[in-house]
Amino acid sequence: MDDCADEGWAVLEQAAELKRQGQPFALATVVWRQGPSSGKQGSRAIIMESGEIHGWIGGACAEPLVIRQAREVIAEGQPRLLLLGSSEQFGAAIPDGIAVIPISCQSEGALEVYVEPVLPVPHLVVVGRSPMAHTLVDLAKALGWRTDLLAVADFSTAAVDKRSMVVVATQGHSDEEAIELAVTAGPAYVGLVASRRRGESLLGYLAQRGVPAEQLDRVRVPAGLDLGPTSHREVAVAILAELVQLRASGAMLSGALPATSTTAADAPVTTRPVEIVDPVCGMTVGAGPSAHPYEHGRVTYYFCCAGCRRRFEHEPAAYVKEGAQC
Repeated sequence: MDDCADEGWAVLEQAAELKRQGQPFALATVVWRQGPSSGKQGSRAIIMESGEIHGWIGGACAEPLVIRQAREVIAEGQPRLLLLGSSEQFGAAIPDGIAVIPISCQSEGALEVYVEPVLPVPHLVVVGRSPMAHTLVDLAKALGWRTDLLAVADFSTAAVDKRSMVVVATQGHSDEEAIELAVTAGPAYVGLVASRRRGESLLGYLAQRGVPAEQLDRVRVPAGLDLGPTSHREVAVAILAELVQLRASGAMLSGALPATSTTAADAPVTTRPVEIVDPVCGMTVGAGPSAHPYEHGRVTYYFCCAGCRRRFEHEPAAYVKEGAQC
């Protein structure tokens, strides 16, 4: 077995350990090369969220490009197939879905790299011991999610991380303590099983205690899709359905979960991002983290999808109008 194969297997072993630890990363694999290129077919590398790289997929020209793309893959949760080289090298026979990334090196080499996200399984923390809480945990386990069912006394900020989803179902028993701990930990989702009126009272109390408004605005009350009066089993289904919906939309990965609060009229209020126009396709998008922001010429542009952003990155002059503002 050659050195490249040995190194590739070592990277896979390290990837397996990182996955066991629940750490998010991207795995990049060279699937084709055109010499001269320092990257070899079968070369692999792990790219962490921070941009730290373990392994080898190419030299000083290819590596920073792959790292940038890998960090976006982690954020979006979607794989990419990259062609690193000049568009002249590949001609017009490039299948849809493959991104051509220009390389400034003069070696005339080229690489095809597959970059895939490796993300932890969803982590759900349910605080409370009600029948609904037990049902919700059972349903989440059926989806293969990692779940924890905790009493308020056992719940702490150490029980969650920024990707966790927390549902407080204490049914009036130390709700305030559980919500304050949950928002302080900063997970991807915090939901409270309560009526809007009860939620308004609880959040108002925490605001008076000095809990920052930006933290309280992230609490979704009531947790789950609005199904009207339902049984505790149906409440559990409604909460799980909301979590699945938000994850599928990419809101939890991108940090773009809408901020919500309650009003005296029991009506939910949602903070919406400013709407601007995608410079590539002309679609109106919200200027938020989920809209693929990209800075060019000290101006931040937003896009409807990763494809529009990639087209802009490759040829910004084709889309930037003089005097354009973000």
